[in-house]
Amino acid sequence: MAYSIDRYPSADSPRLGAMTLHPVAESVPRARRWFRKFIAPYNPACSIDDCALMISELVTNAILYGRADESWVVRVAWYRVETSLRVEVHNPGFPASVRMRKPDASDAHGRGLLLVDSIADSWHSGPSRFGGTVVSFTMADAWSPDEVFGPVLF
Repeated sequence: MAYSIDRYPSADSPRLGAMTLHPVAESVPRARRWFRKFIAPYNPACSIDDCALMISELVTNAILYGRADESWVVRVAWYRVETSLRVEVHNPGFPASVRMRKPDASDAHGRGLLLVDSIADSWHSGPSRFGGTVVSFTMADAWSPDEVFGPVLF
């Protein structure tokens, strides 16, 4: 697994962190673990547990539905956008028409986007800048408007 983190976010570079994951089941808990580690120093007011749950759902969907002819990866990145936290999950393949399902009580799958829709302040899907599909969610009021980020030291 590869990951990167921006240690000095600014208005010119609002990305707080990113990771690249192989499309395997083990990547789901890795995504949760690395997100928690790298977002904690920024001390967002929103629930890190809720964000980790939504990342799990979106990475799982990316692994299940991403497609490419050659080797491929899932990309996860998180950003500060004014006072909000935005998380993006990118997967390859033809841009999918992502939609919420209405599973029956007996269905084993199909609740991921329902969870995201019920927890996040908003979510979006569309074509990824890497090719394929991106699904993102936003947690509003993750930081105070007057809170300024300085260098983060690990």
